[in-house]
Amino acid sequence: MQPVRDVATFSELLSQEEGLSAALAYLNSGVSHRYTAIYRFEGELLRNVALYDKLDQVRPDFLLVVPFKHSFCQFVVRDQAFQTEDSRLDKRLDGHPYQGVVISYHSVPLTNEEGALWGTMSHFDMVGHRLPDEEFDLLQQAALVMRGHLKKLDP
Repeated sequence: MQPVRDVATFSELLSQEEGLSAALAYLNSGVSHRYTAIYRFEGELLRNVALYDKLDQVRPDFLLVVPFKHSFCQFVVRDQAFQTEDSRLDKRLDGHPYQGVVISYHSVPLTNEEGALWGTMSHFDMVGHRLPDEEFDLLQQAALVMRGHLKKLDP
């Protein structure tokens, strides 16, 4: 049985030397998803600023920059969170260019210290995965902790 994970540990990891990469690895350790990522809004684009890959491979180019209008992040902005276990079966995504490419996607918004929308934090994969409610809750709590760390990720 996996030990209970909490936002205090995420926060502690975030403040250490390896900071963000260790904190994202911690979030990812409780889920089946291959990736845990942070994307920053840049006008009409989303730029990946941090990515944890369970397989520890080089980040694929298609994940580096994504047009906002082609991203699932647009639904995070619209609905304040977005979850799909299998995009192929999700009618909300019918006709979307990444439907069936990114299969499992669970994401929350990131806001800066002033409360402005900054980006998203997500668990995702190219295969389907369920995300337990407690893991989605932890992702939401982690997003709140990230508020004080986002300036470090700005260009």
